[in-house]
Formats: sequence, structure tokens, C-alpha cells
Amino acid sequence: MKRIITTASIAALGAVGLQAAYAPGLTSQESSKWWSVSLALRGFYDDNYTTLPSNLGKRDSFGVVVSPSVEARYVADATMASLGYTYGMYWYEDRDSNSADHTHQIDARLNHAFSDSYRLDVSDSFVISQEPAIQGGGQRIRINGNNIRNLGNIVLTGDFTPTLGFDIGYANNLYNYDDKKAAQYTYLDRIEHYPHLNLRYRVSPQTVALLGYQYGFVDHTNDGDPSWINVIGPADSRNARIHYFYAGVDHGFTSDLVGALRLGAQNIKYPDADQAAPGLPITDDSRWAPYADASLSYTYMAGSVAKLGVRYTRQESEYMQALDEQATTVYGDITHKLTAKLTGKLLVQYTHASFNEGIYDDDSEDYVVVGLNLAYQINQYLAADVGYNFDDLSSDVTGRSYDRNRVYVGLIASY
Repeated sequence: MKRIITTASIAALGAVGLQAAYAPGLTSQESSKWWSVSLALRGFYDDNYTTLPSNLGKRDSFGVVVSPSVEARYVADATMASLGYTYGMYWYEDRDSNSADHTHQIDARLNHAFSDSYRLDVSDSFVISQEPAIQGGGQRIRINGNNIRNLGNIVLTGDFTPTLGFDIGYANNLYNYDDKKAAQYTYLDRIEHYPHLNLRYRVSPQTVALLGYQYGFVDHTNDGDPSWINVIGPADSRNARIHYFYAGVDHGFTSDLVGALRLGAQNIKYPDADQAAPGLPITDDSRWAPYADASLSYTYMAGSVAKLGVRYTRQESEYMQALDEQATTVYGDITHKLTAKLTGKLLVQYTHASFNEGIYDDDSEDYVVVGLNLAYQINQYLAADVGYNFDDLSSDVTGRSYDRNRVYVGLIASY
């Protein structure tokens, strides 16, 4: 199951000092005024915007992206709040009708320091889109329509003593697919609830140990396309109740190199599995699965950061004829300041997913994502960028495999 186990960096585990302008994560320019606006204009070529195999409708297209955004911020002695909206219009010359896609993203954030020892962090991200990279939730192929994804999170962090602390929180994930454009995928409509509690112990100034528990409640909310119900039964058959038990450590090897490790187990039960169709043999027995998450972050020079991580978990599967999937994800990204005005970014992610139960039990798929971007800051308000994205899905399931190449060039104005 896709889950959110809240972790914190070494910096976040220290005392939160009250400052004249409490603005975590903001640049000096951003904190100097309460609002900002930007406009991105890009031209692109996409050799498979349908994310389909060649024999099942693969299409390529040139296109244009127009993406304005606006953000408002409030910064006070112990509080920072922000609200932002980004619109994206993606026009494809290949389409004779409905030639443009429209995406909407609203992000809200609130950080408040009650004292040196207690802090509240609240965030929410609402998206309407079609692209897998924007939707998330294990999605690997494009799903047409106005599909909704909302991720909400609230965490209270505190310290009982200088060495013993805690964080308690709740994450809520909502996925709702457009039943007019992607009827079969409405089977994946769901709400996920993840309350958690972590206890932290500062072993040394550089090392913090953690012990935690999280409960997962996954509720599917739509039976989807009626033609699929005869094949896999109602969506309720994949409702899940999950217990996560884990321990971990955050360690600052140096002031620039920080690592985090989480190891544990998941206990998963599908209480409504008996509703599944005969063609999708699954049981409601509880099952155990390991969980692991490790990451490193290295700031090797001013403006240059490298990150590397690996995650192993059992999670919701995008493929409806499987109960769920066991997924291993390896990811890394580098932001490198080539010159005072030129910055390069590289993102690489690889996921190996093995389906559990159902008619494709033990079948698997591999998903690779690569992103490369070069951005040149022309002046304080204008930047130019060029980039390349590569996606490849290789699946044992017929009709899912595809590869995709995208290149783009554009300008970003901001104030």
C-alpha cells in the first residue's frame, strides 16, 4: 500500500527558535514580499503522449505549454503560511479536437512554532491532471480526463526533554478519476487515512533514533465501469487495513551529509476480499510484508545537492486485476550549480513492482523515469530552460509496456 511515514531531517529535530521572520524554506527574495507571480512558456515534442504501445495507439506531437502561477504568503514572528495556484495548458498539434489538456494545482502550507520545543506543520496539495508524474499514487500510465488527487498532512512535533521528543500526525490521500474519460480507472477511486506516532531519542548531537507506528485505512469509493465488476468484483474487495511498525535513525555524518534509515514491517488485511469475482482469487487473511526506506542527502557545494534513496513497500497497484504490489524503488537526483547563472538538474527513478494475488500473481513490471534540465538565469526576473524526460514501462501484462521521450525549451518570468 502507498503510505506516508513521516520522517524528519537532523535540522528539523533541533529546537525551533522564534525569529523575527519565521519563514522556513523561503528565499530572502520570497520572504521580502507577501506575493509572487510567474509565467512559464515552453515548446515541446512528445513522441508518445498517449503512453501506449506502438500497436495500441501510440501518438507523437509537437506542442506548447502555457503555465502561469501565483502565490500569497504570510510571515510573522512564529508563523509562515502560503497559498499557491498553478495552471497548465498543454496544446498538442496532433489533435484535431480537444487539442489542449488543462491542469490545476493548489498548494497550501502552514508552519507555526508554539515555542522553542513545539511546532505544527500543515500542508495540502490538490491537483487535477492526466500525467502520471503529477498524479502520483503509483500511477505509471496516462489517464485521460479531469482526474483529482489531493494529499493532506498535519504533524505536531515536540520535545519532552532535550533528548526525548515525538511527532504525531495524520495524512489523508484522495484519488478520484474522471468516469467520463477513464471509466475503468474509477475502480481505483479511494481515500487513504494514515495516522502515526513517532518517538525520538537524541543519542548524540549528530544522531537521533526513532521508534514509530502508523495505521493505514484505505477505502475504495467507486465500483467503476460495470463491465469490470464481472471480472474483478466490486472495488470494496480491495479495501485495506494496515499496521506499520518501524524503527529508524537519522544521522548527520557531517554538516553537509545527512542520512536516514527506516526498517519495519507491515501487517495488511483485506476485510472485504470475499466480494472479489471468482476470476480474481484473493483472500481476506492478514499478511505480513517488510518495509524499508533509506536516504542520503549531500550538499557538496553552495547551491549543489545530491540525494540518493531506496524504498521497499507493499502498496496499492494501478493494475486492477491484481490485489496490490510489492514495490522496490531506487531514486536519485542532483542539483548542480554549474556557474553563477547556470544550474543543471538530473532525476533518475527506477521501480520494480511484483503483483500480488489475482490472475497476474507474481507477474511484474519495471518503470524507469529520467529527467534532465538546464536553467539559465538571464536576470532577476527572467530565466530560460531546456530539458529532456524519458519514461519506460516494461510489464508482463499485455498492453501496458511503452516508452516515451520528451524534449522542451522555454522561458520563465517571475516577480
